[in-house]
Amino acid sequence: MVSDSAGPLSTAQPDKASVARMYDAMLGGEHNFAIDREAVAAVTAIVPQVRTLARANRDFLGRAVRFLVESGVRQFIDLGSGIPTQGNVHEVAQAVSPGARVVYVDNDPVAVAHSASLLSGNPDADIVDADIRRPADILGSPRVGKLIDFDQPVAVLMNAILHFVTDDENPAGVVTAFRDALPEGSWLAMSHATNQDRPDTAAAVGKLYRSRATSPVTARSYDEILSFFTGFDLVEPGLVHIPLWRPAPGQELPDDPSEFQGYVGVGRKNA
Repeated sequence: MVSDSAGPLSTAQPDKASVARMYDAMLGGEHNFAIDREAVAAVTAIVPQVRTLARANRDFLGRAVRFLVESGVRQFIDLGSGIPTQGNVHEVAQAVSPGARVVYVDNDPVAVAHSASLLSGNPDADIVDADIRRPADILGSPRVGKLIDFDQPVAVLMNAILHFVTDDENPAGVVTAFRDALPEGSWLAMSHATNQDRPDTAAAVGKLYRSRATSPVTARSYDEILSFFTGFDLVEPGLVHIPLWRPAPGQELPDDPSEFQGYVGVGRKNA
């Protein structure tokens, strides 16, 4: 069921769409308001395949988490985790490696409340209400410290979140703060919207988010996104369009991957 109240969490309709709830709506989730679905409809008028893009981004997250577990990672921090939906990080990681530990981080109250409900009874996963733009709050959180041992490799996941950090908010500094807190052998996995191939479309979407959503979106160039991996060695195939990162066997690839309007990559912290 899709609700106009997002359950018992809200006593009034919000006046702007939430980017977390918009993403939930794009994925066909249940925890969104009418205002979020209306904003998604407006995005769809600009980018008709936006739901396909959201699903491809979610699928990349699953492939990246499986790769990281197979590479020996047992600890994950999922920044801007959003509202729980099928294929959550702890479900993917713990299916491969029972006991893998996951901390989700989000500042959307619906995402936090539903995550807390979903994770109740799972001792190896938790949700922290915090803002990615204040890394010290996350890194110093006792709830993070309870599950994450920063003396052992950690995978930090920035899936479709850094493009909600504006240039004035120093996104490179955000990434650097997390990188510097991680031991050698840790990982960064990221997906990020791009203006590289379709600048006019990216500008139109950016304008819409600024006027209708709780957070603006800043699409960036290939080189700008690549720079966020400073201090990390990208694994093959490097920084690529979303469906091209280690596709599943038999996965059908698009004729024009740039239609997905985002780049993804996974890198290991170097010495």
